[in-house]
Amino acid sequence: MKAPQYGDMPAEDFRKYGHELVDMMADYFENIETYPVLAQVKPGDIKKQIPDAPPETGEDFSEALKDIQRIIMPGVTQWNHPNFHAYFASTASAPGILADLVSSSFNANGMLWKSCPASTELEGQVVGWLRQMIGLDDKFWGIIYDTASVSTMHAIAAARESVAGYKIREKGLTGSGVPPLRLYTSEHAHSSVEKGTLALGMGLEGTRKIKTDNEFKMIPAELENAIQEDITKGFLPFCVVATLGTTSITSIDPVEEIAAICKKYNLWLHIDGAYGGVASIVPEMRHLIKGCEYADSFVVNPHKWLFVPFDLSVLYTSKPEALKMAFSLVAEYLKTAEDSSVQNLMDYGVQLGRRFRSLKLWFVIRYFGRQGLAERLREHMRLAKEFGEWIDSHSVFERMAPVPLSAVCFRAAPSKEMSVEELNTFNEKLMNEINSTGKVFISHTVLNGKFTLRFVVSGLRTEKKHVDIAKNIFDNVLSKIKY
Repeated sequence: MKAPQYGDMPAEDFRKYGHELVDMMADYFENIETYPVLAQVKPGDIKKQIPDAPPETGEDFSEALKDIQRIIMPGVTQWNHPNFHAYFASTASAPGILADLVSSSFNANGMLWKSCPASTELEGQVVGWLRQMIGLDDKFWGIIYDTASVSTMHAIAAARESVAGYKIREKGLTGSGVPPLRLYTSEHAHSSVEKGTLALGMGLEGTRKIKTDNEFKMIPAELENAIQEDITKGFLPFCVVATLGTTSITSIDPVEEIAAICKKYNLWLHIDGAYGGVASIVPEMRHLIKGCEYADSFVVNPHKWLFVPFDLSVLYTSKPEALKMAFSLVAEYLKTAEDSSVQNLMDYGVQLGRRFRSLKLWFVIRYFGRQGLAERLREHMRLAKEFGEWIDSHSVFERMAPVPLSAVCFRAAPSKEMSVEELNTFNEKLMNEINSTGKVFISHTVLNGKFTLRFVVSGLRTEKKHVDIAKNIFDNVLSKIKY
């Protein structure tokens, strides 16, 4: 009878397959343009190639590597592809990928300073680097979470904890005996704001959407009117979320005016800069964060437009004590002798376990430098502006919103005789036909009831030639669709 095998993969095999895997990924990046951008599979195609039951005995690892190419790759939508122009491209850079390998190898849990001192202290330093690069005031303390949805939820929780007279921590919402809370945000804000109020027990009525102007920016007068109206109705306003780069059109809310209203009514101001926040790394774009010094919290996602592999979101706040009050709960087995002299990051969020995420932000900033990152962002914005000018000069396409950053919203309007419904149907068909080519991938939104195409330039590997390829594809597909 064969003796049972214990322990991990032998070091020589780890080294062998590790080299093979790095070679495979290097080849992948070198040849990425040979892959369709959008996965060309149907629902269930991947699942049916994977056995329903796990293997009884271990397989040769080389078989798993083969299946990456045979099974997995056809079902991967290529976010790293230079012709990926949908959503906000989250492209992984080589330094960040290598950092993820190190993080996974260490497998350290940074819940306490003592559980991994390097994780806690590096995180503090690297979020400080990013804060300086963005131009935020040094009063802001930062912490890394996974996504902006989670960062925003934590900011809302801190805002709620700061409301005078409430005893949320002890009694919860129902036991506090005070008016229902109300948060305000743009009608074009990310859905994570509403999800945050849902998760925190305030319901959909806990969020009130504020109208925007013709450039899709929150209207301060409408915000103040809503606040006053809610006060008379018995609500208690407590928080406003402004956005630097809304999800659909990347509009920039007037932060200074919103901040003045928040100060007047003593409301927490949270800034969602998940996408647009990093643009202020570019010196001539520093104006974007004007007014953010008045915010109570600010979120930015380096995984969206700073080439850090998904996922990494940074929440900054000038009131970390409110965040700690909302979440700190220390069980006996988590107490250490160093607690009085260190920060234990588990105290500032829902999760206990914390991955060593700061490594990849550290590697990326060190490899590219502030200047290298700024140059890449500047080029993306230039290419987006150039694409927007192409849309403006086109005989069929029309631009649907300003282009403050690197996203262009547009639609086809082939005939003045077409109704809004007909144009919506036409543009949806156009988008699907474009994406079905596999050569480019775009997404959509709806603006004022109009189906709108979105073209985003934020991929690390995207160059002018790729934008030109997209233009040719758009024209070619457009010429083949009847209306």
